[in-house]
Amino acid sequence: MPKPTLTDKLVVAISSRALFDLDESHRVFMAEGVEAYHRYQLEHENEILAPGVAFNLVKKLLALNEGERQYVEIILLSRNSADTGLRVFNAITHYELDITRAAFTKGEPTSRYVPAFGAHLFLSADTEDVKRALAEGYAAATILPSHVTNNVSRELRIAFDGDAVLFSDESERVYQTQGLAAFAEHESSAAHEPLSGGPFKNFLAALHRIQSDYRNGDSPIRTALVTARGAPAHERVIRTLRAWNIRIDEALFLGGLDKGEFLRAFGADIFFDDQKSHVESASRHVPSGHVPHGVSNE
Repeated sequence: MPKPTLTDKLVVAISSRALFDLDESHRVFMAEGVEAYHRYQLEHENEILAPGVAFNLVKKLLALNEGERQYVEIILLSRNSADTGLRVFNAITHYELDITRAAFTKGEPTSRYVPAFGAHLFLSADTEDVKRALAEGYAAATILPSHVTNNVSRELRIAFDGDAVLFSDESERVYQTQGLAAFAEHESSAAHEPLSGGPFKNFLAALHRIQSDYRNGDSPIRTALVTARGAPAHERVIRTLRAWNIRIDEALFLGGLDKGEFLRAFGADIFFDDQKSHVESASRHVPSGHVPHGVSNE
């Protein structure tokens, strides 16, 4: 019998605090310490946790496995011990989530298991864990608290910022050090030079591979680039995606406009951006993840 492998799947690693609402138990941990947290979790072990910010995203990812192929593997990474983590698995069973693989680290960073599982994406409420994963070259984001109504359609919709997320931060550095005029001139002169890939390039490529299995526009995944760029800086982005041979379904070049209303109109199940202010604004409209990478986070 061949050994199990995840090499042919889109692998998403997620923390228990991103998947479920663990705010109350986290408050106990922060205020009273580990022992009080342990007691609290055991005392409430049979109380089902409410869905967290990324719950709907995970359900839609797992729904991609309902056809002939098993496209997605969700990995639970938790700082709980196996003992306190039983409550989390009780919730997984209750919601009938097909999650069978997990790592419980009892307070230690979980990000060290991101490479071991070969995750294309790591979502966590712990920014330091996210930074460690990004430093090792993996797509990762800090999930921000949000109480917005999720997109109720079965279609999975994921939106990305461009610079320092899908692309490197090379252009953003020009903008921040030399200003908008220099940025526009730089991008126009380099329009035919593809941008280097950012931390989320491989995740987008993995989504694109799944999309490519569907014909006639019936893919259950829809992607969007939502960027503050406007003309003439749009051309380099378009040519970069073309050079990567990666399709993106919608591209919004907003020229500095606030992104929130556009993300709500798109119906994003999650949005990724490197700038904290943009993510905080977006989280009022759609579930959002901060990517603490690049010049804006130095």
